[in-house]
Amino acid sequence: MEQTHVAILGLGLMGGGMAGNLLAAGYPLTVYNRTPEKAQPLAAKGARVAKTPAEAAAGAQVIISMVSDDNVSREIWLGRDGALAAAAAGTILIECSTLTPAWIDELDASARRRSLDLIDAPVTGSKPQAASGQLLFLAGGSASAIHRVTPLLQTMGRGVLHLGPIGSGARMKLINNFLCGVQAASLAEAIGLIERSGLNADQALQVLTEGAPGSPLVKTLSARMMARDYQPNFAARLMAKDLTYAISLGKACSLELSTAGSALRDYSAAIDAGHGDEDISAVVETFRKS
Repeated sequence: MEQTHVAILGLGLMGGGMAGNLLAAGYPLTVYNRTPEKAQPLAAKGARVAKTPAEAAAGAQVIISMVSDDNVSREIWLGRDGALAAAAAGTILIECSTLTPAWIDELDASARRRSLDLIDAPVTGSKPQAASGQLLFLAGGSASAIHRVTPLLQTMGRGVLHLGPIGSGARMKLINNFLCGVQAASLAEAIGLIERSGLNADQALQVLTEGAPGSPLVKTLSARMMARDYQPNFAARLMAKDLTYAISLGKACSLELSTAGSALRDYSAAIDAGHGDEDISAVVETFRKS
């Protein structure tokens, strides 16, 4: 698939890195972003910049979306100048955003009416993994469609995991992010308790990071929290959105995700305090003494 013409819709923290890896691998690439300025570094490397999702989709054999939420995804696929109406029959659509399974099912129905194959393939990893091509794609959809695009996805990642029918990737991603969000919020509370109780923070964090709680996420975020380094790899407002979606998925499965609800309150407080566009590690600031 080396000469497959690809379009990427969305060039944020994730989409920009993914697009860069496709260009480096030699794929003909068209990009679209609601803020055109973000496309300029890719244009300098050979990408064609489209003014609308429809323009990006025209002539593409694979269309990839990486955007913030259901509303934006709906707009770029089905809205005015949306990509779906401009996609030729047989085109493969890959939705890599973290979205609700309900919207994925709706988008799939719209795609099938136009003889288009949709794969929902959200990813694990954040900005560094997107830039370095180390994402893991959590794919739902037909085995044949996923097989066709696996070489392309491997250009941007370390693997493709086929989890089942359409929507399986979306469900797995929400569960993954729910667990990450709860860990990060619990770590923030723990650091607040460490600092307020008078313990030596370096010693206390050594105990936590080198002991049973020391997951890779805890090790990474504890360093960022202590350094107050909140340059976004994963924005707090997006974690709040993912937790909201996960809670809705839980309700659909007759399960109350109580820890997700608690974590969501922590992120909501951080957003209210002005940390919404900062990294999720900024959630710790709401637990520190002023």
